[in-house]
Amino acid sequence: MSQFNNSIEPNIIDDEMLQKAIEEKCPEDLGDIARQESINVKVVTEIQFSFKNILQINNLWPLENLTKLQLDNNVIEKIEGLESLVHLVWLDLSFNNIEVIEGLDTLVKLQDLSLYNNRISKIEHMDTLQELQIFSIGKNNLTILEDVIYLRRLKSLQTLNLSGNPFCSEEHYRLFVVAHLPSLVYLDFKLVRNSTRKAAALKYEDLTKPLEQEEAQVLALQEAEDAKQKELEYHQAAFVEYLNGSFLFDSLHEEEGEAAKLASLPGVEDLLQAYEKGFVLLCENLYNYGLEEYEKREAEVSKFYKRVHEILAVNQQESKRIISDFESRNQRRLDELYQERSGEIAESKRAQGKEDIHQLWDALMTLEALVSSDLEELLQDFKRSIDAIASAFTENIQGMFSQCRDLENQHLEKLMDIVKDTLKKVDHYELEEDFPDDLRKLFKKKNTVVNIINVSHSIRLRKIDKRESDMLSNTYQWQKSVTEKAFQIENDRNRACIEKIMCFINTLQKELDSTVILEPTE
Repeated sequence: MSQFNNSIEPNIIDDEMLQKAIEEKCPEDLGDIARQESINVKVVTEIQFSFKNILQINNLWPLENLTKLQLDNNVIEKIEGLESLVHLVWLDLSFNNIEVIEGLDTLVKLQDLSLYNNRISKIEHMDTLQELQIFSIGKNNLTILEDVIYLRRLKSLQTLNLSGNPFCSEEHYRLFVVAHLPSLVYLDFKLVRNSTRKAAALKYEDLTKPLEQEEAQVLALQEAEDAKQKELEYHQAAFVEYLNGSFLFDSLHEEEGEAAKLASLPGVEDLLQAYEKGFVLLCENLYNYGLEEYEKREAEVSKFYKRVHEILAVNQQESKRIISDFESRNQRRLDELYQERSGEIAESKRAQGKEDIHQLWDALMTLEALVSSDLEELLQDFKRSIDAIASAFTENIQGMFSQCRDLENQHLEKLMDIVKDTLKKVDHYELEEDFPDDLRKLFKKKNTVVNIINVSHSIRLRKIDKRESDMLSNTYQWQKSVTEKAFQIENDRNRACIEKIMCFINTLQKELDSTVILEPTE
């Protein structure tokens, strides 16, 4: 196990160590570039810091595309500083002084993890490592065999090394591990045989059955929660979240305070029920209409990109034909030039080659101009379609929310009629003896009860307006983003295509120029 050496100063990962590690890991030609100038660390996918006497993990955040990291044989005491390395697949922290498994939450792509020969006493904090296939935690301080059960949650785990831990000396250690981790293929560098698997399952059946039942229940709950979340995301994409039911209506009447007391007035309960029925029906209409329109929007976008693909496929086929015809001629010409090298015939062929390359340039650029024109026309049609869809959707949504406001206004009028009748009874001392005391206090002042109703009404209208505004805003954002994205994709494609053509033509020209024999200078 790695120990801190007092005679050697502990290191940190600074810019110099990082640069040196990149140079050592990069291919020879890339290493030369790295030595001449600071290389773009984003291209680095693998790096090694073994035997560097590193005490603390830090300064690795620029290596955002790293997939393999070796930090073995150091004096590291804590797993930290790895949060940004979200693409990491392989991590070696063996032969260090680590005591706790931590700091791995963001490494969700990790498949191979080695914590061999450290000071770890508990298996924990690995819930997010659902892609982990190989885990080595041998030669640590694991003493409680039951801690291995924690690894059941890692459904992809197939290879596990626990050898060298104190609990490995316990009787039936191997059978216990295999019984509780039935998906293991290799344990402690040995294949788990079917006979071992059967014997383990039989011996520990009383322990594993309750675990399986509990896990099945948890899985069912998780699947239900996932389905619920997926449905919500679908509704959000359609801008109709929480419109399928009484959610919006219920939110209108939250925190009503004094106004809620009016529900006990004679006739108000029936009035509220009728209001809720009509309002929820309108919400359901909004919900169903929103889902239908979402499918139409998705179909329109899908149709557009399908047509783009068809146009580009035809363009690519024609480009390949033009290039293939050119390369056939060009290869013959180059073969002849390499034989001739000099003379009038060679010069004539070079001139032909130069003209042929120029014609190829014209052909490819013309083809790109044509496809760009076709796509521009398609883009404009797409934009018009999206604008029309968004406009119609906006108009219909506004109409439906206007009906919601009408219902609220009608409810207010009917409620005010009941309140006015009650106020008359108050004025004439005609209230029933069982009239609630809290309402008696409320109706002592006419202005008070009227103000309470009007404030409550205004709040409900604002909530309706807010839901409508959110829906319209989401529609506008979709309309804007979907068209901007389409135009940007085409712009990027056009620029990349032109750059590719220029690079290809330059390569052809250099190849032709290389056939010239330079005359020796006197």
